[in-house]
Amino acid sequence: MTTPPLSTSAARPRLGGLDGLRAIAVGLVVVYHLFPAALPGGFLGVDVFFVISGFLITTLLLAEHRERGRIDLVAFWRRRARRLLPALALVLLVCTSLAALLSYIGGGTDLLVNVGSQLAGASFFVANWVFVALGSDYFAQGDPELFRNMWSLAIEEQFYVVLPLVLLLALRMRSRATRAVFFGVFGIASAVWMAVLFLAGAPATRVYFGTDSHVFGLLLGVALACALRPGSLAAPVPVLRVWQQVALLVVGATGLSLLGYLACTVREGGPESFTGAFQLATVAVLVVVWAATRPGAWLGRALDVQPLRWIGERSYGIYLWHWPLLLIVEAWVSAGVAGSAGLVGWADDWLVPVLTLLLTLACAALSHRYIEQPIRALGLRRAIRRAMRPARLHGRSLAVGVGVLAVLVVTIPVTGVAIATAPVQTAARADSDGADAVARGQAALAGAGGGSDRAQARDTSDRLPTDAAATDTTGFDTPEGFSTEWAKDPVYTPPPPEPIESWQIFALGDSVMLASAPELVEAFPDIWIDAAVSRGLAAGIGIAEDLAAQGQLREVLVVGLGTNGPIDEADLEALLRVAGDDPRIVLVNAYGDRWWIPEVNAQLEAFAEAHRGVTLADWEAAIAEVPDGLAGDEIHPNPSGGTAYAEAVQEALDELITRQEQPRNA
Repeated sequence: MTTPPLSTSAARPRLGGLDGLRAIAVGLVVVYHLFPAALPGGFLGVDVFFVISGFLITTLLLAEHRERGRIDLVAFWRRRARRLLPALALVLLVCTSLAALLSYIGGGTDLLVNVGSQLAGASFFVANWVFVALGSDYFAQGDPELFRNMWSLAIEEQFYVVLPLVLLLALRMRSRATRAVFFGVFGIASAVWMAVLFLAGAPATRVYFGTDSHVFGLLLGVALACALRPGSLAAPVPVLRVWQQVALLVVGATGLSLLGYLACTVREGGPESFTGAFQLATVAVLVVVWAATRPGAWLGRALDVQPLRWIGERSYGIYLWHWPLLLIVEAWVSAGVAGSAGLVGWADDWLVPVLTLLLTLACAALSHRYIEQPIRALGLRRAIRRAMRPARLHGRSLAVGVGVLAVLVVTIPVTGVAIATAPVQTAARADSDGADAVARGQAALAGAGGGSDRAQARDTSDRLPTDAAATDTTGFDTPEGFSTEWAKDPVYTPPPPEPIESWQIFALGDSVMLASAPELVEAFPDIWIDAAVSRGLAAGIGIAEDLAAQGQLREVLVVGLGTNGPIDEADLEALLRVAGDDPRIVLVNAYGDRWWIPEVNAQLEAFAEAHRGVTLADWEAAIAEVPDGLAGDEIHPNPSGGTAYAEAVQEALDELITRQEQPRNA
């Protein structure tokens, strides 16, 4: 997740301010997870780490190249392994074992779901792509993925594998400016790609976790390091004039202020995050890094005051420990303290975050002193050989060695058992019968001919009226005995629209619709459902546009895509255009504990009221009338909730027919 402090050797002086910036970065992330309402944009702390890492690692490699005329790749990767692997292994073993213990005593069983895949992803530094494959939602903090925070470490390690190789190529370029532009172009491309992917409808978590779309902070940190003069970071330290110091303070304060403003105002998973906030935060950090690391800068000294420096030096461990410990403490408190003492609200607000914070600081401090520092000093093999010979140890060293061995002896087999016995689904997403709500929907669609088979256009000629050739442009049959001038007769009342048949309906939705699929298929036997986990409205528009271009889009659209994030008014207008000149659309609103859902529901309601061919299926009101209609996650419906979902859709379809009876200017 983060990088070690720069060596304090004479050849490689310590860069001022970076420990303080690390402390700020890890503080943002920890507060975001422990007290989300206090700092909604605290996830930007990861981008602070990315910039620092890219800048610092490149500075070290450039310094080595200047001193020795080459870069020792094997030595570099060995140093990275020494720095990152010991603390990581300890967190994985201890936290998996604690989660297994909680599961054994009857609490926190969800913590072990997919734990084998999570451990493999964290160990081989591909956790970000593992979570994308698992359909994870980073911005749904209630999901029990024990090692979700390892995604950023994976991106950094993938970057560390590639960076020295690319840097060797860049060093063949003639000037610093050319190298800086080289990395800067790729960094800007990644930043733009993040916005493009999100606007194209990619799931927010895919955009956030993707190496391609979130590596720009690292690349721009590299560009900054390349742009600096080779001698600007080495002794002797020049004396800065007072006006220069003040200017650096102003520049740094501006960058920190912008970062703080974004952390306090940016909404998690919102469009503004991916189309500007991440990029702006990166620019702010680049500015602060440049100002703070100038030799002798007051800003660097100010950032490195205690306790910021202490926290910064342990920021890697703090980041590793805080998230799994938060989930473990939450599960323990819910199953024990809060459940027995009636303190659920107080526990959620204060007991869990405060206890998690204390445990995190303690574990990070112990790991830093007794695991990370000895291995960095002695190397992994020497440290292990020393620990395996307790007879040569004494006093505190003996106690530490025995303690570490005891932890390994206990946690390694327990972790193996946890992997072998991990549940295949979360209890939170299971209904009262223990079935996974989403998997139940997937099975229903497969059994009803889902997937590509249901995506074929149906031949509906046998369902059309026999006198279809006499049908006028409104789509209603011309009554026998009347001419096409019937609409001009003030006495004649045209017949009502035909009822909407299930073969006319195309339902496009997210995992909530997917979980309701069995009941939708039962209520509308010939419905065509295309629903998927973590899908947003923009992605749904793309699907509908493709089908319309192929002439396969059905005439009645039921769209339930408001659960996974904010929606753009432009996407609703695009949906209206896709539906054609005489649209018939049902918009299903959303239900769940997400900040954007009230906003989404208000948008959907206003849009339906403003357009004659659009109605609202009030899923939010319908599920409120079914107390036991949701799975444990309070989002996905169980069978009774699915019935309420289908009934809400039916009511909206009936209203759609009623509205079509109204005059065109109604």
